[in-house]
Amino acid sequence: MALTREEREKFLAEPHIAALAVDAGTGRAPLTVPIWYQYEPGGDVWIMTGLDSRKNELIKVAGRFSLMVDRLEPTIRYVSVEGPVVETVAATEEQLREMSARYLPAEKVEGYVAFSSANHGEQVVVRMRPERWVSSDLGSV
Repeated sequence: MALTREEREKFLAEPHIAALAVDAGTGRAPLTVPIWYQYEPGGDVWIMTGLDSRKNELIKVAGRFSLMVDRLEPTIRYVSVEGPVVETVAATEEQLREMSARYLPAEKVEGYVAFSSANHGEQVVVRMRPERWVSSDLGSV
């Protein structure tokens, strides 16, 4: 059964690991990779990635991407969202801290921020405006 707008936005706002998909060009399947993301109902979705990463290069060319998140319990539920990129800007340490806090235990955040800052190179925040949604709750097995 399809989710209501409120249900799908609430579900997307939960800290799931997303599968990001972006067109990889002629003769290639879409690049599909796991990624952390941030979303608040009614707003844009944003991700962080390396400035020189393949993801960022493909997103720049395509101008859009999709994210899909799912869970298996207490019911099988998924939300997929696709839309245009509306902004790409240099990432800040505060955004890195916010994203890290969404996914990691509080005591791990500062260590991860320090590691990421030292090892991941220049990062960008890519904002996508949700345009098309596909969602369902398939119930329990």
